[in-house]
Amino acid sequence: KTAVALGHMPQFVVEKKIDGLSVSLEYENGEFVRGSTRGNGFVGEDITQNLRTIASIPLKLSEPIPYLEVRGEVFMPQKSFIKLNEQREITGEPLFANPRNAAAGSLRQLDSKITAERKLDIYIFNIQQVQGKDLYTHRESLDFLASLGFKIIPGNSVFTGIEEAYDEILRIGENRGNLTFDIDGAVVKVNNFTQRELLGSTSKTPKWAAAYKFPAERQETKLLDI
Repeated sequence: KTAVALGHMPQFVVEKKIDGLSVSLEYENGEFVRGSTRGNGFVGEDITQNLRTIASIPLKLSEPIPYLEVRGEVFMPQKSFIKLNEQREITGEPLFANPRNAAAGSLRQLDSKITAERKLDIYIFNIQQVQGKDLYTHRESLDFLASLGFKIIPGNSVFTGIEEAYDEILRIGENRGNLTFDIDGAVVKVNNFTQRELLGSTSKTPKWAAAYKFPAERQETKLLDI
C-alpha cells in the first residue's frame, strides 16, 4: 500500500548517528552569519562565535547561495577527548564523563578561545532551508553540501530495499569500535523528497525517517588493585 501511495518503492539512505550536539548553521550569500543549538526545535541558543572556532565549519561557501540553513552534529573526536581529560587530571579539574558532554560544555563556553582549544569537529547531515538551488533527493543534497565545503557523515549509501538498509545498520553497529568518533545508533531516511512530503510528519517526528539506537558499548577491563 505504501508503494502504491508513493508511486514506487522508496530508496533509503542510512547514516551513522553521531553522539554529539545538534546545531543549526545559517548562511547568507555564501557567508556564515549565525549558528545556534537546536533548543526546543524552534528557538535555540546563539553560539555563533564559538562555532566560528571549529575549523571544519566553512565561513565562506564555494558558491554564493542566497540563503542556506543546515543541520549538523558537533562532536569531540576521541583523540581530543582523551587529551582534554589528561590535561584536566593534571590541573585537578573534574573529568568529563564522555565526549558528548565535553563537546556540549565546550560549545557553551563564554570565552571562544577555550572552545577553540578543545579541537571540536562537525558533520553536516541535513539541509533545513535553501534558496537558489533545487534538490530532489537526500543523496543529492549531501553531494551538494560536500561541494560547498561541508564535511558530511562518511558512508551514506543509497539502498533499494529496507532489508539492505537493515543490513547496513547491523554493519555500522559491528564496526562502531573502529571509528574515531562516538556514535549511538543509525538513522534511516527516505531518499526522495517528494515521497517525504507524501509520508508527512507527526507533531514531533517525520514519518520518513527512523533512528535505531545501539546498546551501550561493553569492553573488558583488568582489575589491578583494590
